[in-house]
Amino acid sequence: MPHELPKAYDPAAIEDRWAEYWVNERLFDIKAERFTAETVILSEAQRSRRTSMPADSAAIHPFTILLPPPNVTGRLHMGHMLNQTEMDILVRWHRMCGDLALWVPGTDHASIATQMMVEKQLATEGKSRRQLGREAFFDRVWQWKQLYGGAIVDQMKRLGASVDWSREYFTMDENLSIAVKEAFVRLHEQGLIYRGAYIVNWCPGCQTAISDLEVVHEEQKGSLWEIRYEVIEDPGAYVTIATTRPETMLGDTAVAVHPDDERYVHLHGKHLRLPLVGREIPIIADDYVSREFGTGAVKITPAHDPNDFALGQRHNLPSINIMDETAHINSEGGVYAGLDRYQARAKIVADLEAGGYLAAVKEHVNKIGKCDRSKDVVEPRLSTQWFVAVNKQPRGGGLSMARAAIEAIDKGYIKFTPDQYRKIYLGWMNNIYDWCISRQLWWGHRIPAWHCAACRQTTVARETPAVCQHCGSAQIEQDPDVLDTWFSSGLLPFTVFGWPQSTPDLAAFYPTQLLVTGFDILFLWVARMIMLGCHFMSDMPLPNGAERTLKDAVPFREVYIHALVRDADKQKMSKTKGNVIDPIEIVQRFGTDAVRFTLAAMASPGTDIAFSEARTEGYRAFANKIWNAARFIFMNMDRAAEVGLTVDPATLLADPVLGPNSPIEARWIVSRLNTTAAEVNQALAEYRFHEAANIIYQFFWGDFCDWYLEIVKLRLDFANLRSDDVAGRDAAQSALATLIGVFESALRLLSPFMPFITEEIWHALYDQKAPAASIALTRYPKPADEHIDPSIDHQMGTLQEMVVTLRALRKDLNVPERETVPALYLSSNGIGQLLKSNNDIVQKLARVSSLQAEDSWTLTPTNTRTTASFTTGVLYEKQIDVTAEKERLEKELAKYLKELQGKEAQLSNEAFLAKAPASIVEGLRARATELVILIEKTRGDLDSLGSN
Repeated sequence: MPHELPKAYDPAAIEDRWAEYWVNERLFDIKAERFTAETVILSEAQRSRRTSMPADSAAIHPFTILLPPPNVTGRLHMGHMLNQTEMDILVRWHRMCGDLALWVPGTDHASIATQMMVEKQLATEGKSRRQLGREAFFDRVWQWKQLYGGAIVDQMKRLGASVDWSREYFTMDENLSIAVKEAFVRLHEQGLIYRGAYIVNWCPGCQTAISDLEVVHEEQKGSLWEIRYEVIEDPGAYVTIATTRPETMLGDTAVAVHPDDERYVHLHGKHLRLPLVGREIPIIADDYVSREFGTGAVKITPAHDPNDFALGQRHNLPSINIMDETAHINSEGGVYAGLDRYQARAKIVADLEAGGYLAAVKEHVNKIGKCDRSKDVVEPRLSTQWFVAVNKQPRGGGLSMARAAIEAIDKGYIKFTPDQYRKIYLGWMNNIYDWCISRQLWWGHRIPAWHCAACRQTTVARETPAVCQHCGSAQIEQDPDVLDTWFSSGLLPFTVFGWPQSTPDLAAFYPTQLLVTGFDILFLWVARMIMLGCHFMSDMPLPNGAERTLKDAVPFREVYIHALVRDADKQKMSKTKGNVIDPIEIVQRFGTDAVRFTLAAMASPGTDIAFSEARTEGYRAFANKIWNAARFIFMNMDRAAEVGLTVDPATLLADPVLGPNSPIEARWIVSRLNTTAAEVNQALAEYRFHEAANIIYQFFWGDFCDWYLEIVKLRLDFANLRSDDVAGRDAAQSALATLIGVFESALRLLSPFMPFITEEIWHALYDQKAPAASIALTRYPKPADEHIDPSIDHQMGTLQEMVVTLRALRKDLNVPERETVPALYLSSNGIGQLLKSNNDIVQKLARVSSLQAEDSWTLTPTNTRTTASFTTGVLYEKQIDVTAEKERLEKELAKYLKELQGKEAQLSNEAFLAKAPASIVEGLRARATELVILIEKTRGDLDSLGSN
């Protein structure tokens, strides 16, 4: 039956079909039945789908990776696509290498973002969450999630992510909710969770506390107001303070000066009258105050500034909160109550000026914090919150959470790539402070704590208590707050595998091997997973019953931090700039494979990606090149079958076939395939996606399509193959076997990068009777040392150099494309024999009618080109522009001289020679020798032209 592929490559015609097939066939689902420290046992059904391992094999190394859960409200952006492309490449590669590759997908409930979405929806109906009540609002959010929350998951499926969809989780799933509650209670029992009133970052738009990491700081021009506070003990005397937030003066409880500031020593212990309010406040001395900023006197508002709060604690000052949760002035603000903070600011400044209290207004540039989600200006606010004491030793002993997370890195149990992030991580962890984990929202994991109206004590419990555990009163009510989303997502590396239960999955897949993520959540998520994983999993024994040490308590062995995707001008993408690239729109234009390959080919560790549609268009052409190569191969397979020659691709899975008398191009392409496999495997092991992609590109387009396919056409002349020509038939069949074997291996090599086109062609290659359900379940090419032949590579390189030189010479002489011309060459005996043995290759590819060796040279320089290996020329009469030829030779001479100067400088550098590998030094010396020869020949050619 003929092998068929449509004439034109159309990604839209194949990608949806294969994406649906991979999901429906559950090809990437993994179930661990039993686990020991060394072995994972798979079910028979799963083993039968994996042609990459023997049927009786049971031992496989797990490769487990967790998808950074996107918000359930999200849509795919270029950052997601880069992250998921890199993860999918690695997972597919590991799976094809025979590892038990498990990629766990899921989405995050995203408390703030999801609640905002639903509240906006309610607002269009003239409703609010408070009108609905908590329970009804919760039901409404679940309804919204069912209707709209799966968009990003659907996009992942469409893009072919090879995850185990049977394990898809949502961070509000019942089993995960139980685990989150258990984690909270355990930390509380260990004395690591406490509740208290502290300054937090308050978002008036979201109406909740947010972490420092969720605050974006922006520089802006503002004002510095200098305000006079009258000294009560010395009427007519004033202390002038400077502030950027005059509205907060309503909550002032002191003015502080540096104890050594001579300007204010006489005022220590005295009091001031707070302007507009009339409250008496003390003057206090504290080293915290900078004598250089402003006037050297600082107003202290403990309820609205973290530094003021700390100072107030030291000096026993009261804290007066003058704003409500929407950043409006409350009843503590007197006549300003009810005003928005900025309205209050304007009125207070006007009243200060009218009362003679405003000394000066100066321009001032400062940084303001904005909520990363709502973009509202964050307000420091005194609020009662729940905290994790990350630097405290737990009851019963052991390391603090922060110390364990630091030691995990210091001792090398977790490796960062690029390594620079190790230092950044440690810098943050060594200065970490307690983590505020409560949020004033309704959607999320509600804090399992109940407050008693009778005794004012709090009961923390796994199950809803009937009475207060302290006094027995039934007047208890659950804490209204929910947990920070990062608390629940920080537990995922072990909760998705069944923790707190000791499950086979937990034994098999924890720790995970790798986390691929962006720098933006290094502290928000990565550091917290490390803290929580090291803390909780240290108490979980190993599968063999042994005590788990810190080395095996870590949530992952490696962290790869990928780059940021920017636009083609290297600008950060933003809606404001209008340069946001929609990956779905790009995929629809160029195909998923081309977009994936673009991202991979540009993903150099530590370097941002300047996404270019031109590059994507180029890789779309690359996919088309592969498609056309497949059609050529299928055509020759069908023509071979017509004359009784067949090759079963399944017999070539181990290695492409080489016969005893295989021609040079066969031995060369097999050597190049194995060299490429070695380089790609090494690059992927080191997360050098760009190198792996570019190596494959050069092999597939350059070595295979541009050279090998053109040469092998000489061996596939089935139309003129006689039935009684045994030698000819054997040679043709051997060439076809090598062609098919190399192509099939190249498809597998490319598959993790371009899964759709390789799946389509691979099944067509086997005439829809492939030996596995998917190319993704076959073996990834591994290098065979016996097939890597540097001497063949060198010989083929010489032939290629001859072809390229003759082609360039034809072009320079303007030889018509369809016209063939005789060619001559002068070389050493060894190269001469090589050219003679492969005369047919050079003639066909260089379009020369003959290629003859010469003992001496008579052609003019205009018809001649010289390399380090040979001199060649063509017999073609054409009037040559001597001036132009001289100019060309002079440019070549200058290029050779400059290169030789550089090589000699390196070879004379003792420090370089002491460190450089011997092979590098030898290569430099060989090239320097070649350059000397080329320089002499070029000078001779110039002299020859000068004498004409």
